[in-house]
Amino acid sequence: MSPESAAAPEAGGPSPLVGLVMGSDSDWPVMEAAADALAEFGIPFEADVVSAHRMPTEMIRYGQTAHERGLRVIIAGAGGAAHLPGMLASVTPLPVIGVPVPLKTLDGMDSLLSIVQMPAGVPVATVSIAGARNAGLLAVRMLASGTDDLSARLRTQLLEFAQELNDVASRKGANLRQKVNEVFSETNVALRSSR
Repeated sequence: MSPESAAAPEAGGPSPLVGLVMGSDSDWPVMEAAADALAEFGIPFEADVVSAHRMPTEMIRYGQTAHERGLRVIIAGAGGAAHLPGMLASVTPLPVIGVPVPLKTLDGMDSLLSIVQMPAGVPVATVSIAGARNAGLLAVRMLASGTDDLSARLRTQLLEFAQELNDVASRKGANLRQKVNEVFSETNVALRSSR
């Protein structure tokens, strides 16, 4: 999926609730994980390139009008100087989630520090370097915090999702315990059971 194809909602389909923007289309391989997470929960979104440095007027317009267009959360990914999330947060009343996109130099640490170190009064929720999936999941949680039918549906889905994570982790633990039992002596296995 490309940002362009994700950006166009189906004719007659629901209006986007999340804006998924990035400084360049080269950020899409990282940011697509946010799109996947939103799609898993049935959240309509738009995706676009809105560069803070190369198209500042459009970036400001995007942030200023996002709430008027029905968006409720913005996920912004950027690498390097990574000003996009903070600049959007400065011009929108919506919550902004920043995704530090790693580049060749500094492996994304510059992006992380740029996004996370915001001045008081201009909050940006920041996820880990290349943590776009968690950004998408955080947007789902934000949408689930309301009192409407969508929020209730999302809360139910999030509880089911959490149970699935628990089940996967439990199976991994059971598999590991079985491997340990097969490989190590009874003495070592007894240590685990005595805790």
